[in-house]
Amino acid sequence: MRILVINGPNLNLLGIREPDIYGKEDYNSLLRQIAAYAEEIGVDVQFFQSNHEGAIVDAIQDAYFQGIDGIVINPAAYTHTSVAIADALKAVSLPGVEVHISPVEKRESFRQISYVRDWALATVSGRGFAGYLQALDILKAHLEGKAYASGD
Repeated sequence: MRILVINGPNLNLLGIREPDIYGKEDYNSLLRQIAAYAEEIGVDVQFFQSNHEGAIVDAIQDAYFQGIDGIVINPAAYTHTSVAIADALKAVSLPGVEVHISPVEKRESFRQISYVRDWALATVSGRGFAGYLQALDILKAHLEGKAYASGD
């Protein structure tokens, strides 16, 4: 099972950018945690991060042609602005989960819009880095044809 984890703009600045909202751990720590958990649950995980909308669209399209089974995506600010990313996700029809480190539903009003939510099997918000691990669990269960059972 191959899953692509896509991170949008400014997530490469984790640990630097607004640590009171996003935490003090850096982007490499996030990748290490996801990779370790993916190995533990038997998932081949690949990573992509870009600050550029078109590059994210290209990565989504490439995922389809490379035989990726599903996508975990944190589009970051593009969540609220990018019809192009939403269209790419819908076009390739790969299952996926939207994830956000901070609780976007409790933040500014413009963050209440998500263009990718209609595509996503689920949205995980406000769980910090653990949200990515939950997203992997949700996606893996879906790909295996099982119901997701939250451990919370």
